[in-house]
Amino acid sequence: MSYLEYSVRQIPTGPRKLLYLNWPLVLMITAVASIGFLMLYSVAGGSWTPWAMAQVQRFALGMTLMFIVAMVPIWFWRNTAGLAFVGTLVLLLIVEFLGDVGGGSQRWIDLGFMRLQPSELAKITLVMLLAAYYDWLPREKTSRPFWIVVPLFFIMLPVFLVLRQPDLGTSLLLIMGGGMMMWFAGVHWGYFAAVISSAVGVVFAVFQSRGTDWQLLKNYQYDRIDTFLDPSSNPLGTGYHITQSKIALGSGGWTGRGFMQGTQSRLNFLPEKHTDFIFTTLAEEFGFVGAFSLLLLYGLIVIFCVISAAKTKDRFAQLVSLGIAGTFFLFFAVNMAMVMGLAPVVGVPLPLVSYGGSAMLVLLVAFGIVQSAHVHRAR
Repeated sequence: MSYLEYSVRQIPTGPRKLLYLNWPLVLMITAVASIGFLMLYSVAGGSWTPWAMAQVQRFALGMTLMFIVAMVPIWFWRNTAGLAFVGTLVLLLIVEFLGDVGGGSQRWIDLGFMRLQPSELAKITLVMLLAAYYDWLPREKTSRPFWIVVPLFFIMLPVFLVLRQPDLGTSLLLIMGGGMMMWFAGVHWGYFAAVISSAVGVVFAVFQSRGTDWQLLKNYQYDRIDTFLDPSSNPLGTGYHITQSKIALGSGGWTGRGFMQGTQSRLNFLPEKHTDFIFTTLAEEFGFVGAFSLLLLYGLIVIFCVISAAKTKDRFAQLVSLGIAGTFFLFFAVNMAMVMGLAPVVGVPLPLVSYGGSAMLVLLVAFGIVQSAHVHRAR
């Protein structure tokens, strides 16, 4: 035994766990969040209020929670996955009857010091529940019809409640996140082919139902689809957001206009510049170089989570790490596709960068679970 190994073994359990943390992942998360602080400072006109300072405080709280969660053995999170999921459903029901309304949607619970959005919790607790389910289920039963229905039921419960808020974007993320978990668990590809075929039929039904008594979507959701298909059809109405977003993206060029020099955000042409469309502010001020750098950091975070999952032999730890990595990928991929006009505008924030308390805290707790799997794996 080397002197270094001997020294490490003499450290108490708690401090030794800190050494086992995936520190490159911590640094990359901090780097992405720091980019968010700078962007929120910029869109506020060079002021730490009202967004940047609040975001820094939430990040500090979130990082503290991440370290606490990381110190707890991974088996604890497996055993409490069902309870966490049920708690999330209860919170979604509270939103249904007592939730705060904003922007025409009822999605929040007012806690006084912050507004909690339970649908953000659902994205992670669903991953935890499905990981625990497939950890419990023998592998040979994974693709049997009865055992396929159970996770589908788990997925559709929060989807139904979130759709009632209404929040189509989060509902789609829940469906895609749940589908990824089933894929990671080894469900036969034939089921996914059937789902894709059914999805084509659903899309056809959505368009056919427009203007009828059995219309499947809200009118504003159809407007978003129209805008996605042809933004120039109404550039001053429903197409305004995406039109201004594309102008901001294109005007940044290779290196951007410079920090706090973006005209689209500074002159308030860019809508929701501190939340859903903050990526366009980054692209306008720092150009292709800045946007690609953020995308690279995001990619590295996903890769490090996948590597961590590959190094553990615990099935729950593998699945929950892969699920959180996949969910994180969906977050930034959908947001970037949305602001670039490659997907309909569905109100998905840019993770760790957009202003928002619930999304920030929930995501950092999720990374704490990834860290717990990393710290407590067999070495």
